[in-house]
Amino acid sequence: MRPVDTYVQTLIKEVSAVRAALPSTITMGRLHLGGGTPTMLSPETMNTLLSALFDAFDPSDDFEFSVEIDPTEASEPLLQTLIDFGMNRASIGVQDFAPDVQAAIGRLQSLEQTTTVLDFLRAAGLKAINLDLLYGLPFQTEDSFRQTLAHVVDMNPDRLAIYGYAHVPWMSKRQVLIKAETLPDTQQRFELANIARDTMLAAGFAAIGIDHFAKPTDSLYKADQAGTLRRNFQGYTDDQSETLIGFGASAISRFRGGYQQNAVATSAYQERILGEGFAAHKGYEMSDTDTLLSAMIEELMCRFHLPTKSLQTQFPEHAQLIRQTAIALMSRYTDVFSINS
Repeated sequence: MRPVDTYVQTLIKEVSAVRAALPSTITMGRLHLGGGTPTMLSPETMNTLLSALFDAFDPSDDFEFSVEIDPTEASEPLLQTLIDFGMNRASIGVQDFAPDVQAAIGRLQSLEQTTTVLDFLRAAGLKAINLDLLYGLPFQTEDSFRQTLAHVVDMNPDRLAIYGYAHVPWMSKRQVLIKAETLPDTQQRFELANIARDTMLAAGFAAIGIDHFAKPTDSLYKADQAGTLRRNFQGYTDDQSETLIGFGASAISRFRGGYQQNAVATSAYQERILGEGFAAHKGYEMSDTDTLLSAMIEELMCRFHLPTKSLQTQFPEHAQLIRQTAIALMSRYTDVFSINS
């Protein structure tokens, strides 16, 4: 048995243990396969995993099933397996199409590979497609990034995430080989971000939060317009659930009262599952102040304003902290900060 198949068997044991600990009325509003490269699984292994998940949790009425897809390893039989299980949103990693940029980050992915996957998914009836890009990559220039964005516009996705590359070689071993002098400087990163924004707006996308773009037909745009946009570990979302359960090594779960993270190392994760059935390694219980600060951060990230009156109504014991925070923000960000009372 391949190591990845052994890992999936452990993952299924975790799903079973968590399901047994939850009320029978719990349903699954969102299922997201990601945090890595789920498309590395064989169709048979993916079938086994998804069968276990759907046996454990019934989908809700507004269920969304999204998968992060790497076009360089996503076979058509695997994609068909995902579609057969009801995948209704695909998130396809692009990063950048410039060959020298791809070589520098160790991710060779041709335009043809990407469009082939897109064509297959659309021919199979998938209507919701996301693309993920990065700016600030090594050797990335304004001209090369414009070319990548032109390809993306031609691909006609429904939603885009365009993140700024974070160079943290002390945390990511793969980044050690990337030389800092090949990276755009702060001003160049700013210009690349503006190019992305201008290009997407001109192509009919709406800016969502700080790093997402969506068409008016997309559910993220509709949530933004309705004032219900939220931010979680997957980025911006229209999911209103207060509970997010993460399965697998290093997965983070979010509950109303705080956070919990599974053991990070695969070996430690597997040992915990085989021993106790649960993989939690550490957690954080949120205080009332933490909950308030979380709400304030989400408002700023999603709507770029601070609803002081509604926050004071929700957290009356922290009215003074809310007022002090608003004053501090206005003092520091005079030109961009606003209060919605």
